This record gives sequence, C-alpha cells and structure tokens, in this order.
Amino acid sequence: MACHLITSSCTVSDKIKLGSQYYFYMETQTALAIPDEDNCMVVYSSIQCPEFAHRVIARCLGVPEHNVRVLTRRVGGGFGGKALKAMPVATLCALAAHKLRRPVRIYLDRKTDMIIAGGRHPMKITYSVGFKSDGKITALHLDILINAGITADISPIMPNNMVGALKKYNWGALSFDIKVCKTNHSSKTAMRAPGEVQGSFIPEAIIEHVASVLSMEVDSVRNRNLHTYESLKLFYGSASGESIEFTLPSIWDKVGQSSSFDERIAMVEQFNHSNIWRKRGISRVPIVHEVFVRPAPGKVSILWDGSIVVEVGGIELGQGLWTKVKQVTAYALSSIQCDGTEDLVEKVRVVQADTLSLVQGGFTAGSTTSEASCEAVRLCCNILVERLAPLKEKLQEQMGSVKWDVLILQAHYKSVNLAANSFFVPDSSSTKYLNYGAAVSEAEVNILSGETRILRTDIVYDCGQSMNPAVDLGQIEGAFVQGLGFFMLEEYHTNSDGLVIADGTWTYKIPTIDTIPKQFNVEVLNSGHNQKRVLSSKASGEPPLLLAASVHCAARAAIKEARKQLKSWGAVEATDPTFQVDIPATMPVVKQLCGLNTVETYLQSLLSKS
Repeated sequence: MACHLITSSCTVSDKIKLGSQYYFYMETQTALAIPDEDNCMVVYSSIQCPEFAHRVIARCLGVPEHNVRVLTRRVGGGFGGKALKAMPVATLCALAAHKLRRPVRIYLDRKTDMIIAGGRHPMKITYSVGFKSDGKITALHLDILINAGITADISPIMPNNMVGALKKYNWGALSFDIKVCKTNHSSKTAMRAPGEVQGSFIPEAIIEHVASVLSMEVDSVRNRNLHTYESLKLFYGSASGESIEFTLPSIWDKVGQSSSFDERIAMVEQFNHSNIWRKRGISRVPIVHEVFVRPAPGKVSILWDGSIVVEVGGIELGQGLWTKVKQVTAYALSSIQCDGTEDLVEKVRVVQADTLSLVQGGFTAGSTTSEASCEAVRLCCNILVERLAPLKEKLQEQMGSVKWDVLILQAHYKSVNLAANSFFVPDSSSTKYLNYGAAVSEAEVNILSGETRILRTDIVYDCGQSMNPAVDLGQIEGAFVQGLGFFMLEEYHTNSDGLVIADGTWTYKIPTIDTIPKQFNVEVLNSGHNQKRVLSSKASGEPPLLLAASVHCAARAAIKEARKQLKSWGAVEATDPTFQVDIPATMPVVKQLCGLNTVETYLQSLLSKS
C-alpha cells in the first residue's frame, strides 16, 4: 500500500480469482433429425438460435439452406448453454441421419453434458486502485485474464460485457487490459449475464478492500462512489437516457428503508457481540446493467374462427416470452374495439420457431428478446387493425355493434389479407438502455463448520412498466438464486489436463430449499412511461443475477467479524482485516478464512486469563 499524506490519497493492489459455473438446466442437450424428400433434412433442436444451427447444418451436409428446416418448440432451460453449444449436437444428429437416411436422435446424459458444456468463464483479476481518505475512489486500473478454453465460442464479446458492468461506480479514471486466453479447458460459452456478473462483482471486492484499508463502513464507501446522473452520462453515454430514467438513487434509498437496513446493522452488531461461534454480516449492493435490443421478426395470422396464430423469432426458454407475446397480441388487436375482444388472449396461440417459415430469427439471449418479439408482433397487429378498420366501420353502420368473430368471418369473405409479417429494428437511440436494482442481504456464518446461512434478502428492481409483473418477479427471484449458486456453492472443477471432474450431483451442488434466503422479499418497481422502450418495459432475465453478490459481501462481513474476534484471542493467522474471499465461497473457503484452529485459540485465551 502506498500513501501520500500531502494529497491524502492511497493506492492499493490485490488479486481476485473467479470460478466457473455449470447451467444445470432440466433438459440436457438434445436433437432429433428426420430425412425428408428431395434431399431435405428436418431437425428438431433444443437451441436458443435455430437460425445459426440451420446455416451450419446446411454447410455440413453440403446442401442449400432451403433444404434444411430447424424447428424449436421450446427449450427446457437454456441460460446460454443451449446457444452455440447446441449446434454441434444438432449438426451431428443431422449428419448421421443424412448418411443413414433414417431418423436419428441424440440426448446427452448429465455426465456427458457437464463434461462438454464449458460453462461460465473463470477469470483472474489484478487491480490497483487509488482513493482519498474519505473513501472517494479517484482511479482504477484492471488487468483481467479470461479463460476462454480451447476455441473462441462467444469469448470475444466478454471484454465488452465486463466493461459495461465495471462502470457501475464512479471511478474517476478507469483503465483496463483484458486478455481472452486460449487454454486446454473445454470451450467456455455464454452463461446468464456472461461477463456482467464478474464485471459487477469486481467493483464490490475493490470497494470492500478500500473500506478495510480506511477502517470505514463499506456501505458509506459505496455511497461515496455511486454515480450521479452527470457521471453516469460520462461512463455510459447515450445508454444512460434522460435524468428521470436514472432511478438508482431512489432504489438505493428505497431498499434501505424497506429492509430496515440501518436498524439491522445495529442488530447484527449486537448479535456478533453476544455470540462466539456464529457471526452475521449485512450488505447493500447496487447494480447498473446495460442491455442491447436486437432486431426481431414476427408474424400474426387470423384464422376463419377468429383464433390467432403467432410466430416469433424468440425462443421460449421458460422466461415467459410466449406469455408476454400472447398478451401483447391481444392488447394490440383489441384496439379495433369490437365486442368479444376482452377475451382475445384466450384465442392466441404462439407456435414453434421454424427457420423456413420465419427467417432472421436471430439469438434468444441478452434479456431483451421478449420485448423485441413483442414489438415485432405489435407491429403486425397494427397492420391487421389498419386493414380491418374500414370493414369494421362499414359493418358497424349496418349492424350497430360488431363482434370479433363476425368481423373476422366477413374479412375472409371480403378477401382481406389477415396475415401480417414484420421485422422490428430498433432505432439508434433505443438500441441500448440501463437497468437498475439494489439488494440487501444478511448472512450468518458458523465459525466451527464454515457453513453460511442466508437469513434474509430484500430486492428492489426497476422493470419499467412491467408487461407481466408475475413473470418478471419469477425472473428476478430465479436469476438471484442462480447467482447465489455462482457466488456461494457451485464448484465446476477441472483437473490439470483441463478435463471436467465435477460431472454429477455428487460433486456439483446447486442451491436448494436449505440454501436460499430464509426470508426473500422482492419489489418490482414500475418506474413509468418511456417512449423509447417497448411498451415502456425493461429487461428482467439477467440483471437481477448480479444482485446475488450481496450475499457474498454479507458473508465476507461476517467472516471479518470472526477474524476480528480471533485477533482479540491473541491469534496471529487469519486475523488480517484485508482479505479476499474466493468465488464460490464454499464451506471450506469460509472455514479457512475464519481460522482452522478457533477452538484451540479460544481455550488458550481462556487459560491465559485464568
């Protein structure tokens, strides 16, 4: 540590090591290929990007792309693992079917899937940070090594994703050197919030370090370095939007109040003073998450009986994309104002993705495919309403009120085109925006065993004007728990040869009913209208995962109290207040940081006093 008394500034450096994570989707990689007439191939694939698989299969078989058809009805959990990693499985299936001229199906068992999956990118980070005596950080430099595995996969996008998340605090000056490294590991690939979850945690570790050096409360250092709207614009540019959209300060205060943060700090201190073998910590963490809205196709067709068929490029992964698409379809078509449109959502069916029926489907990833698909469908519905409006007015003059079924039947008789296609392309001013949220978590550490219990988590997350609060609430909770696994539980180990050795539930532990927060409070903040976003909504799939860092920080605070107590007993090892907690912070990691000989040290301290 270098300190300059004249300028009241210090510089410290340290290293952080981040592990990997497996997807643990319910359905492993699977595909079914069926040869068709005229040297064609139909492939059913559990994949997040059918269009990409379509192109690869055609090239592999040496046939034109119109001879290949990839169908994806839904995916039994993806999290990024069913993106590029699903293509080899689908292509192998198609190749075997092409050679054998008979249907071929592949379904990986869990062990094989875990070996080939790759998972989240492990990283090693070295940082140097400059700060003033009041906790204000003035400069930060980062050297980051990203383990990409044996092939590129999506690794080239990782630096950009990381930088977006790193900018969540006002660092003053920020510089970085990020290297994507080829290694002998299986290829790492996208996993829910790829790069962003690591990029969002690194600032928290740095803030914790600064607070330890200055002997300040961590929350006050965080407060000191939160963005103002002016600094936000400097770091994020046009993505920061208008000042009214910057809801983080109000979210920060709101989660503090709803969780009784200040009162619970005093309660945690009292608990730690009264308990020798259990220590608690509490932490409040913000997120600023930048997302990009990509183009999306849509098609809406109205059948003779008034029922509606919808096709979108986005894939249903369990994130509620189809639910939102159905709602928006009914909402947009109801603007025709016919009798019977109040139950229109029951008449809507979203059908499987078909790469020959709807082209340019793109990539279902990045949390924004649902809103892009909804906007594509809304554009289709607007076209249909425009076509139906003259007929509706004519029928209204003749009949008075017009029922939806009657209107559609007459439209078919009058040869009105009742199928509409669209391709939504966001304009340059709305291709990216920022998501805000904050979480308060309280954790309890058992000094004797290293076990960490999460007592309570409070989250406030800005969903804009949520299209479906129930869906978004489920996404927030699910993302947080998956992030909890990354930060606290899941060890995706490899051996020295780069081979995965965590290949089943005996060696890989995901969150369970016993490891999630005992009390879990989530508030979906509806922040208001914004004409540049799709129906004023905001993404909810990936950003909340970053909030799970609050649990890791709370556990660190509890470990710090344990080390402070250990020092008071006269111990020398495991007493430095400045330390790093590995990710994941498993029981052995926590136990070692709390001291391996705590009982002996405690008894010796009692004997020395007697």
